[in-house]
Amino acid sequence: MPQTPSDPRVQLITKPGCHLCDDARAVVQSVTAELGLTWEDVDAGSVPELLETYAEEIPVLLVDGVQRDFWRIEPKRLTRLLSA
Repeated sequence: MPQTPSDPRVQLITKPGCHLCDDARAVVQSVTAELGLTWEDVDAGSVPELLETYAEEIPVLLVDGVQRDFWRIEPKRLTRLLSA
């Protein structure tokens, strides 16, 4: 599904072998699919600046470039953020 200019840009910053990242991916995938939105999984290991900035908080949820959550992503909160 193509993203429209008015859709929020949803990015999840993750790293390999992170069990919290697996949980967060499942939540983001479910909520964005329900709302008809796309999202991007960004491997912090491939972007040194991200790993340096968010090392202790991964997984990190960004919506339109703004950090909205980290560690555990709550489905209801994410739905509210993306529906606003």
